[in-house]
This record gives sequence, C-alpha cells and structure tokens, in this order.
Amino acid sequence: MTTQDIRTRWFRGVSEPGAKVRLLCFPHAGGAAGSFHDWAMLTPPEIEVVSVQYPGRQDRLGDPCPTTMEELADAITTALLHEPADGLPLAFFGHSMGSSVAYEVARRLEDVPGRTLTRLIVSGRPRPRLPQELAPRPAPADSEILDYVRWLDPEGAALYDHPELRPVIMPALRADFRILAAYRPAQLHRLGIPVTACGGDRDPVCPVETLSSWSDVTTQGLDVRAFPGNHFYLNARKEELLGFLTSRLV
Repeated sequence: MTTQDIRTRWFRGVSEPGAKVRLLCFPHAGGAAGSFHDWAMLTPPEIEVVSVQYPGRQDRLGDPCPTTMEELADAITTALLHEPADGLPLAFFGHSMGSSVAYEVARRLEDVPGRTLTRLIVSGRPRPRLPQELAPRPAPADSEILDYVRWLDPEGAALYDHPELRPVIMPALRADFRILAAYRPAQLHRLGIPVTACGGDRDPVCPVETLSSWSDVTTQGLDVRAFPGNHFYLNARKEELLGFLTSRLV
C-alpha cells in the first residue's frame, strides 16, 4: 500500500493506510511541524504521525500568530473537526508549550462524536497552573526570551543569532512566550483518557518529580517516564522515546 503526504493549512504528515492510531504532535514554543519530520520513519506503520503547524512560522509566515492559548486551541480544534472523520483513533503528543496546547485541544475534543481520543502524552512541562497557584506574568522582553532559549537549547538558539533570520523567526517565538506568560486556565478539566508524562532527567525547567502533576487532569491514570537528557532530551533519545510511545499506543 502506498503512502501519501498530508499537507493542509494546520497539519503535516504522511498517511499510513494500515494505521491503527493517528499521533498528532504539538511543537514547543518557537517550534514548527518540522520538529517531527522524521518520526514517521521511526514508528511502525500502525502509527500515523501528523504534526501541527502553528501560524506565523515556516510556510505560514503570513498568518498572524494567536495571542492567547484559547485562540490557538480553538483554531486547532476547529481545523481537526473540518478534517474528514475517518474513524481512526487519535492520540496527542506535546512537548514543552505543546503539552499545554495538546491538553487544551484534548479537553475541547474529548466529547465530540466521531472523534476518539485515546491518550494524551505530554513532555517537558508540568500540568497547567491555575491563577491562584501562579499569577500570570508580563510578556518577557526579547532579550529575556533569547537568554532563556540559549540556556535551554544552545544549538537551536544559534538560528536567532543570524541577523537576516532573526526578524523572520522572532515574531513566532515572541508570540508563543506571550501566550505562555498569560496562560492560566480558570480550572483543570479531568480527561477521561490516560495521560503519559515524559521528560529528561536533567531538565532544569521541568524536573522529573513535577511530571506527576499531570495526574490532576485525568481520571484514567498517569504513567511517568524519564529519559537521560535535558529539556530537549527527545532529540538525542528520539528512537528510545518513540519505542516507548509505540508501547503505549499499539
């Protein structure tokens, strides 16, 4: 059976005719669908890997960036609901900011007829904080954002040091950090699906022990898995991570 590229305004991937589950991947702040471009080659054909392309980056540079988490999650949910309902079950994977986006889309999609969500997989981020737990913050300045990115991901941050690239890619990163600074849901919604939380054992912004906080958003149990590495452990441990995810999905 032949595969076919999936390329819509919001989604990128490769179709798998024999797939048993569709894994929808949500990128980190400043990230894009290309972060997951090789996952389809490293997963069995039972898993169809599709990535979300947020506005304001790569081939969506002309699309305005969302200003709130609610706006972003609503738009992704609407896009999902406009896709043909082929009956293939869904699972979500989000890394860092993508964990929060995936959670927000999951709670919107959970009770929609014809859309079966089987699991939420989060990575590199504790569960969302309520306003009484952590007050919203002012949007950080560009210099603060870049210092933070260089600290977490020195290799990836090198792109922002190119004078010709920075004006092109900085607006999306700035918009994502503004969303995160303001994002505080009024309450937590408990999903009726299992949640899996992953992280690097040396992640300075999401220590492994904070991953257990995701138990607050599920009625069906949480399992936690730590991998060797820092915040972007998933790059160096990609095959190990995907082997683990496969064990949870098929």
